[in-house]
Amino acid sequence: MAFPKHVWDQIKAITADELISALERDGYTKDPASRDATISCIKASTPRRRVVIHYHPRKTYSPGLLKALLADVGWSEEDLRRLTLVK
Repeated sequence: MAFPKHVWDQIKAITADELISALERDGYTKDPASRDATISCIKASTPRRRVVIHYHPRKTYSPGLLKALLADVGWSEEDLRRLTLVK
C-alpha cells in the first residue's frame, strides 16, 4: 500500500509505543503470551487478524519495516486519520 508523501512525512517517525497505542484504539489487544522483545496484538472482532510488533522503546522503524507493518494491519490513509496518526 502506497501512502502519499505528506502522510509518510507524518508517520515515518512513529515509535513502537505510538503504534501499539494506535492498535489498541483500533480494537487490538496485547497477547499475554508475547515475549518481552515482541508484542503480539490480536484484533477481537476478527480472530485471524494478528500483528507482531518488535518492541524497542522510543525507537522508530525503517521505512521498509513500517510499510510492511502497516500493510499487515491493513490501515488506509483514512484509518490513519481516524487514529490521529496523521492530520
